[in-house]
Amino acid sequence: MATSLSLKGHTPNTQGIRIRRSAERGRANFGWLDSRHTFSFGQYYDPEHIGFGPLRVINEDRVAGGGGFPTHPHGDMEILSYVLEGALEHKDSIGTGSVIRPGDLQRMSAGTGIRHSESNASTTEPVHFLQIWIVPEKKGIAPGYEQKSFTVEEKRNVLRLIGSRDGRDGSILVHQDVDLFVTLLSDGATVAHTLKPGRKAWVQVVRGSPVTLNGETLAAGDGAAIEGLRDLVLAGTSESEVLVFDMIG
Repeated sequence: MATSLSLKGHTPNTQGIRIRRSAERGRANFGWLDSRHTFSFGQYYDPEHIGFGPLRVINEDRVAGGGGFPTHPHGDMEILSYVLEGALEHKDSIGTGSVIRPGDLQRMSAGTGIRHSESNASTTEPVHFLQIWIVPEKKGIAPGYEQKSFTVEEKRNVLRLIGSRDGRDGSILVHQDVDLFVTLLSDGATVAHTLKPGRKAWVQVVRGSPVTLNGETLAAGDGAAIEGLRDLVLAGTSESEVLVFDMIG
């Protein structure tokens, strides 16, 4: 199963890039939770923004101290959590209990069914993280969990592979034909990536100063869908953190 993104009113530039601006995202604010939705999620529905390839959800969540998501079910989804600030506590029905901290990537495979809760590990300090959902390549896999930490040094001015279909190079295993990279860009630094024929990409600026993608300026919270383009060049203007999804078309 793969969903597609149609950006109504967003004209592709000559480089095959469609930009999804931060301010255009959906929003949910429940007091304890302030969330921005790149794609349709929960009470936010936009038929023009359902997903992109197997990428289904990118939620930027801020949870107040003492807040959290109570135990709830999932099925047939790869759910990634990437913490930016604070600490996120995870508990699930397969016996996993962990705290996810900045630099950590967690993958929970919902598969045939799993129940879990996520809460702020602090009663006073907020936690800021990304929740990412990827449609798996097949249904009915066994539920599973994996978590790894990636240092600042190994992400500095390079595209560090942190998630992949085969778990290569110390990355988290994701049950879909997706390579997930992260970079921490300094002022003036550039990183390049080449897409193989038939592949597409999504670029998400996680935080920090604006970056350029093939000359197009992207600010924090902005995303970009890339189709029909092979070579990607990201350039930093100051300290920035960026995720790059290289995925099946």
